[in-house]
This record gives sequence, structure tokens and C-alpha cells, in this order.
Amino acid sequence: MKKSLHLPKIIGTGSYLPEKILSNKDLEKMVETSDEWIVTRTGIKERHIAKEDEYTSDMAYQASLRALEDAKLDPKEIDLILVATLTPDYIFPSTACLVQQKLGATKAAALDIQAACTGYIYALSIAKAYIEAGIYQNILIVASEKLSSIVDYTDRSTCVLFGDGAAACVVSSNSDKPGLIVDAVTLGADGVQSELLILPGGGSRHPATEQTVKEKMHYLKMSGNEVFKHAVRRMENASKECLEIAEMQETDIHHLIPHQANLRIIDAIARRFSHIPSERVYKKVVERYGNTSASSVGIALDDLMKEKKINHGENVLMTAFGAGLTWGATILTSDR
Repeated sequence: MKKSLHLPKIIGTGSYLPEKILSNKDLEKMVETSDEWIVTRTGIKERHIAKEDEYTSDMAYQASLRALEDAKLDPKEIDLILVATLTPDYIFPSTACLVQQKLGATKAAALDIQAACTGYIYALSIAKAYIEAGIYQNILIVASEKLSSIVDYTDRSTCVLFGDGAAACVVSSNSDKPGLIVDAVTLGADGVQSELLILPGGGSRHPATEQTVKEKMHYLKMSGNEVFKHAVRRMENASKECLEIAEMQETDIHHLIPHQANLRIIDAIARRFSHIPSERVYKKVVERYGNTSASSVGIALDDLMKEKKINHGENVLMTAFGAGLTWGATILTSDR
């Protein structure tokens, strides 16, 4: 691992899930599906859905407040806000600017990142680089998604998968505070496969018209089987590359957090890392919240931190995969 005078460290985490729960039993009344079918194929039992007037920036704000409280930082101490989302409040201005306003983080620069489900890890890589370069001291990362706003609830192949939620963390160069050191990050992308998971309408190629609405182009479209194959392979390769960068072995990993998209994907990743005990592979989020895209690994990390299951000297491997295609992995080391 390359040493730096400025050590990037996660010193606070937070997450937020909307109150409303959409269970598999509820979905049985909406589309031709069953609780057994959903659980068997995805491992998902329920997901949280934002209120109609609850937006991505609102959830991001709530998660941010919790991360800042955990880090014991005032919003005015934040230098940069990075929001990872594929469901922004608006195409512009950025959701990050809306979060900055809500927090009163008047000294912070702000921008959005769009790397789909890999957004949290992409944001971590940016925060790591800025801190190691000595440009910023405290960076707020937020991943927030209102996927219910782009899900077609008449399409049983996709509507059972997704939920809403947000996760946040504070990455700091303050070495006096205990936390999770960002040891290594690796990223990847393959735009050749961009149409496997896509929101066709709403951009400059297909701006909103009566026809695009009629053709349901403003709902996400996914080729599930192809996405599955890419997801497992890409996350495995990214994770192994990250281990090499960090000069670690599989046996050095104490917690594995794969993207919480589908239990079968998580189990497939776990089988490829057989030296990591199954009880150390995190899979609780997918059962309770479904796929929350960029937020999923952040929510899982916050859960682990709140359960106090990450001890001093332990290493956490997180990996994610999403539309783009994009993928990535990071290794965090606890000095708590």
C-alpha cells in the first residue's frame, strides 16, 4: 500500500430507511408473483419505500445527519460533499448542492457521482484521493436512492428487487479519531454492456415526450440473467485486485460486504472466497431492504459498525457492481 502523509479514514457512518414497508405479500396483490418465488430467487422479504413527497435529497440529509453525529463533526467542518445517486431530485442542480443547503454546510463544495450501484465505492475512491493529496480534510459521502420513482410496478421481474434508502459516511484526515482506514480501492467499467441495465428515457437521447411515457421508457430496464453473470465475475475480480493492491491475502479479511442486490449473487461471491467464513459474509441488508443501489454497501457497513462487530485491526472488504457497467472494491482497516 502506498503511504501518504494524509491518511483517509471513515470516522462516522449513518443510514436512513423510509418508514413505509412494501412486503412480498403486498407485491402479491400488485403483480403475478408470490412470497415463495421472490424469497427463493432473491432472498428479499421486504423493502422500504419513500413517501410521495420524500425525495432523494431528504433521505440523503437524514443519513448525513447521523454520520456527522457519529463523527462528532459540525456541517461547517465539511470541505466536500459527494452524493452517489442514479435517482437525483433533478438532472440539475445536483442533489449534493441540495444536501449542502439542507445541512448548512456553507464551506463545502458539492457534486453528484453517477456510477449506479457502485457509486458508494466510486465516491470513496475520490475522497481517498483528495485527502491523500492534502486538498481536503473532511469529506461527506452520501449514497441515496429513490428507486421506487423509476420502478415499473407492473413488471414482476424488476419491481420485487428494489427499495429506497440512504447511507452516509465522513472520510477524514484526522488521525486522532478512531475509524476505518481506506487502505485500497479498485474500480472498473465496461460501457459496451451499457444496455443490460438502463433507464432509456429522460436524457438528451430520449427527452420526455408523450411517446416515451407511453412506451414506459422512464422506468428502468434490466436483462437479469446477463447482469447476474457479469456481477459475480466482475466483483470477484475487483476484490482480488484490491487484495493485491493492499498486499493482503483472503485470510486477512474479517468481513466481506458484497453489494446487496440479490442473495444468489451474494452466495456466489461467498463461494469464490471460501477462506472467509460464511458468518463473516454480510447478507442482512438484502433480506430487509432489497437492492438500494448505491446505498446498499453503505447501509450494510453502517449496520456492522452499529453492531460493534468490527474490532481493532480487522479488515473489511466491500465490493459492488452496477449499471454502466461499473464495479469496484475497497478494503477498510479498523483502528477503533
